[in-house]
Formats: sequence, structure tokens, C-alpha cells
Amino acid sequence: GRYYAMDRDNRWERIETAYRLLTEAQAPHTAVDADSGLRAAYERDESDEFVLPTVIRAEGEDTITVGDNDTVLFMNFRSDRARQLTRAFVEPDFAGFERRVVPKLADFVMTTEYAADIPATCAFGPESLDNVLGDYLSQRGMTQLRIAETEKYAHVTFFFSGGRESLFPGEDRELVASPNVATYDLKPEMSAGEVTDKLVAAIRSGKYDFIVCNYANGDMVGHTGVYAAAVKAVEALDESLGRVIEALREVGGQALITADHGNCEQMLDYDSGQHHTQHTTELVPLVYVGPKQLELDARGGILADVAPTLLGLMGLPQPGEMTGSNLLTKPA
Repeated sequence: GRYYAMDRDNRWERIETAYRLLTEAQAPHTAVDADSGLRAAYERDESDEFVLPTVIRAEGEDTITVGDNDTVLFMNFRSDRARQLTRAFVEPDFAGFERRVVPKLADFVMTTEYAADIPATCAFGPESLDNVLGDYLSQRGMTQLRIAETEKYAHVTFFFSGGRESLFPGEDRELVASPNVATYDLKPEMSAGEVTDKLVAAIRSGKYDFIVCNYANGDMVGHTGVYAAAVKAVEALDESLGRVIEALREVGGQALITADHGNCEQMLDYDSGQHHTQHTTELVPLVYVGPKQLELDARGGILADVAPTLLGLMGLPQPGEMTGSNLLTKPA
């Protein structure tokens, strides 16, 4: 499951478990084929994300591992959850854990560029995106802050900047460590309190023209499938947003609150009766907070409309590269 092989929070003991499966065929379970292995995992009450490493060994056949002169094609196109396992295979000075076996690979191919400093072949290099929101504001001499805890830090930095690792002029970043727990139902508030402390301080400082913040709770706790924990996660978010809105009102600021997908609003699979741990396809809210009397287009919009709408709130023209629409139906 991705809990092990696709960790993104530097929990290297999880990556080590997956790496040893792939290079040494060391795992707590074995099965004759993938189907029986997955069925056995379900019988152990392991859902897909948490399936323990399982060696697939057909009767009378040798175990297959990644070995010398092999070529690996890592099919993940999303970078954040592919970086750590890739580093374990390709970095000569890797220090996340002790690698007992280091295959001398013919090649290791990333589907997309997981990180610019990873020494591996890339099948589809990054496209250059000009005038993304952070770039556009920077060109105008404006200041900006990106803030999140570890689980969502890449989303407000690398992804939000169109695949750019480096900072734009005038950009600051604030990383808050996610809690060190096995699964986030054990601490559903995660690091929302500390993120909010820093966010409120940044708002009150008046230092920034624009701030991007991502709260991880609804998504990460939603993935656990534990309803009671999801309730606590939403309560923590409610408290945090209350503090943020209070700070905005103090300084005359304004904000848009939205999401890019749903999760914790559905914690039960209505067909199977099992825990629902995936993203949903529900519409997400777009809420304006501020002193102006504004209306948003009741027909809704798409993610590409968020940046143009923010520019509308800031009284700035929309660059031609942005193909979305300003959803404000009354001028800001």
C-alpha cells in the first residue's frame, strides 16, 4: 500500500519496508499471485493504503526482485509520493536508511520529473508555465507567503508554482512539521493549530500582499475512514478558520476559502457498507470572506477560475496566460 511505498513525510522506515520487498524479496507475507495476496490482506483487515508488503511467488518459480542491469520505469506521474522511493534507488549518497542491496541499474526512468535534483532519467520533462499566480504577483513587486504542514507543503509550493522548486522574488515559505503518528486518525487535529498560529501572525504583520495556506486535515484524516476522527478534524478546522477570519477582519483583509476535491464529507461507502477512504467527486465550496459586498457566479466554476477571481479581488488585470474566468459577478 502507499502508506509504505509512497510516503512523503520522510518516514524512511516505511520506504525501507517497500525497498526491501523490491530488492531482497523480504516481506511479512507471501502469496502465489496478486489476487490471493490482496484477498489475504483484506482478511487481515488491511485496506488498500495499508496493505503490508507481500512477496508474489508462484509455485515452482523463483522470486523476482529488482537487480543489476534492470531498467525501472516508475509509472507514477504525480511527483510528491514518488520522490522518496526513487531517491532510495538512485542516489549514491542516500542516507534515509541502510540499503543492504543496491542494484546497479541499467536505467531508472521517472515518468515525470519528481524533483530537479534526483539523478534519474525523465520520460516527460516539465513544461514551462508562465505567469502562474505567484510569478505574476512577483513580477509586480508584490510579496507572498506559502504555508502548510508537511503533508501539503508541496501543494502550496512546487505544485502551486507550476512545478517550480525555487522561490519567486518576494516569496517566503513556512513549513510546519506534520505530527509523527502512524495514521492521522490518532491525531485528527494534525498541525492545524501551529499552522494557524503562524498564519495569523503573518496576516497581522501586514508583510504580505498574498498568502496561500493549505489545511491537510479533511483530506488526510478522511483517508483513514474513521468517522469519529473526521469529525474532530473538521472541528479543528472550524476553530482554525475562525481565528484566521478574525485576523483578516482586524486588518481589513479578504480571502477565498475552497478545496480541490472532497473527502471527509463521505466516510461510508453506501454500496458496500465499508469505510470510504477515497476522494469524492462532490462539488467544493468557494467562500468569500471580507468587507466587500460581492457575489460569486452561481453557476460555479473550475480550479482554473480561482486565480483570476483572486486577481479580481486584488484589483489586478488577468494575464492572457490564465484561461479561467473571474467568478465575481459584482466588481470588487
